[in-house]
Amino acid sequence: MKSLGSIRRDFAPWSDPNAKPYIQFDKVTKNFGDFTAVNNLSLTIFEREFFALLGASGCGKSTLLRMLAGFEEPTSGRILLDGQDLRGIPPYRRPVNMMFQSYALFPHMTVEKNIAFGLKQEGMPAQDIEKRVAEMLKLVKLEQFAKRKPHQLSGGQRQRVALARSVAKRPKVLLLDEPLGALDKKLREETQFELMDLQQELGLTFVVVTHDQEEAMTMADRIAIMDKGEVMQVATPAEVYEAPTSRFVAHFVGNVNMFEGKVAERSASTTRITGATGAQIVVDNGGDAAAGANIVFAIRPEKIRVTSKKPADAVNALEGEVYDVAYLGDMTVYHVKLDDGQIVRASALNAARVSEDPLTWNDRAWVSFRPDAGVVLTR
Repeated sequence: MKSLGSIRRDFAPWSDPNAKPYIQFDKVTKNFGDFTAVNNLSLTIFEREFFALLGASGCGKSTLLRMLAGFEEPTSGRILLDGQDLRGIPPYRRPVNMMFQSYALFPHMTVEKNIAFGLKQEGMPAQDIEKRVAEMLKLVKLEQFAKRKPHQLSGGQRQRVALARSVAKRPKVLLLDEPLGALDKKLREETQFELMDLQQELGLTFVVVTHDQEEAMTMADRIAIMDKGEVMQVATPAEVYEAPTSRFVAHFVGNVNMFEGKVAERSASTTRITGATGAQIVVDNGGDAAAGANIVFAIRPEKIRVTSKKPADAVNALEGEVYDVAYLGDMTVYHVKLDDGQIVRASALNAARVSEDPLTWNDRAWVSFRPDAGVVLTR
């Protein structure tokens, strides 16, 4: 089987049937009065994994993180860490640490004293604290800022202080709740890679909560897509993007075009789909859709080609009119209104300064794509 997307690293314990999960959510439910924040959820996370909980506000991801940290108890179900049931164990007794979006730094303390605070609370000898703080400052590249106070630092530097303080106690698991939310876009992108490098260097298990798709796709080994307290799909970033298992996931992660239709014919190698207006689409893999089933064919914009003439070699080609054009520098986005009324979004990489087939508003155009470019969804 060919790999979906690029290979992140040689680390995939979830594909090993003999691998033992490090964190287990076993049929966990959390109710707040009449509201169910987490609904009978089961999930496994492996040691040294960078795992992301991704979803919109109110989907239950932060509640899940807080239960793992010990700030909330499950209404029912179990949470296990390295085989130990965490029920009844207070937060300060758990081998986990949590980094909050607000960073929660002490404003009257210097950087080094902020990092040392938790170590002092644990009663670590002063000499060992000094050594550990020096290690942390070097790790996050803030040695020259040791004597400064939080208000004298940039947002990115404060984020690093909070991170250093979180890992100074060397927890088994680091929990990050929207850790980059307070940073501007460029700094957030830079910090994503720094976090990945840091996680690799420390060898810790990271569990991050985020609503930012790009953030999760960049940093995580695997992503759990959540909605209304349930997990909709757990997979690698490439699998979530290229092979979503439902309309919800396909819509939630990235941009996507959806073609409603019915499976007209199935063979060993191809599936023929008929749209409501009779348009035909041929795909290589129909998944588990049986002949006659109502389905959705989902395809990403970058998998669609837009041309002024119908490509001679196109298996799937639909005609329409250019409805909108957006030039974004690295790519151009086209909205093409098909003759049946559906609007298709397609994106083309601007590899050359001048387009060989320029298209603009109201031009007649063809959208075409390969049979293996999309995925058939039955739910």
